[in-house]
Amino acid sequence: MTFSLELPSDLLDVQKWVHEFAADVVRPAAAEWDEREETPWPIIAEAAKIGLYSMEMFAEQAAEPSGLGMVTVFEELFWGDAGIALSILGTGLAAASLAGGGTPEQIGEWLPQMFGTVEDPKVAAFCASEPGAGSDVGSILTRARYDEATDEWVLNGTKTWATNGGIAEVHIVVASVHPELGSRGQASFIIPPATPGFSQGQKFRKHGIRASHTAEVVLDEVRIPGRLILGGKDKFDARIAKAREGKRTAGQAAMATFERTRPSVGAMAVGVARAAYEYARDYACEREQFGRKIGDFQAVAFKLADMNARIDAARLLVYRAAWMARNGKPFENAEGSMAKLVASETAVYVTDEAIQILGGNGYTRDYPVERMHRDAKIFTIFEGTSEIQRLVMSRAITGLPIR
Repeated sequence: MTFSLELPSDLLDVQKWVHEFAADVVRPAAAEWDEREETPWPIIAEAAKIGLYSMEMFAEQAAEPSGLGMVTVFEELFWGDAGIALSILGTGLAAASLAGGGTPEQIGEWLPQMFGTVEDPKVAAFCASEPGAGSDVGSILTRARYDEATDEWVLNGTKTWATNGGIAEVHIVVASVHPELGSRGQASFIIPPATPGFSQGQKFRKHGIRASHTAEVVLDEVRIPGRLILGGKDKFDARIAKAREGKRTAGQAAMATFERTRPSVGAMAVGVARAAYEYARDYACEREQFGRKIGDFQAVAFKLADMNARIDAARLLVYRAAWMARNGKPFENAEGSMAKLVASETAVYVTDEAIQILGGNGYTRDYPVERMHRDAKIFTIFEGTSEIQRLVMSRAITGLPIR
């Protein structure tokens, strides 16, 4: 068996294709949409026209044999700009939830609606976090009750920090059906467009990724057909019966989705880190002080060496986790969390060092590393904070219920 770290030739073609879009379309618009703090619909439309934003692209890259399809796409697009990239790829979290837990009928009906058409692209949202339940997803207060008389689910609650929340065509909402069972009593629900009682709450003004829409969503006696519980009611009822008997059940709704997407989040962080490193490297090779290129000074050169090494190490962890996920290898040592942790903290470190290399210029909005630094911080927070990743990893290592 031949061992190789080279990307397959067809994936190299995809990498080049996405990189060109990121360089030619995303980067030139990055500063504008960051200042506007609005969803860049024209760029999403451009991505849809070339097939980059489409159900087919997501499905094809998710099924790529090496497992590196999606992480390659994510790294290149986030190399262009994190806010715009998240607007284009944010649908992926809801799509992953649907694909991972939905019935074939649900996937066939709702996945196309998440993306819309080339002429009229749409986005989707995954809604798990709440004002009082961020890292502690077991404390979700949004409730879903089944109305047997009408065969409907009735949902009430407020979700927060939802990417595309309120502007999405389709929302996937995590709610508690049996609160007494904690996270095991939760399920995910498909909220169709224009559902009465479902509305957008406040839109958040953020430190970074400002071209990506983040908002609250409010559910007030939202009624949806009984068939819209993800995976079907029979499967959910069987899982609840097991839980009541004290038997092991599949992971709860929110964390199961996050576990599948952590390698991709790591790839996002690697893309931002690489962009900042490359800009700082080029700057150091051109900027002169004391009659020399600043990259000729050991203090700067060593920073660049450390930045590059950390990026490569983070990417390798991301690749391993993505390959394991694609090939059905269990994350026995929390490899998904490991990749996300190291990549996210690398992005913060590298973008901070990039500003330091640029000095005063790096602290201004005239240079992109300032925006990259603001964007990088989110990766240590969303889809599981660094502290949660360390908790997951330490439990896997020791087998103890570390708190």
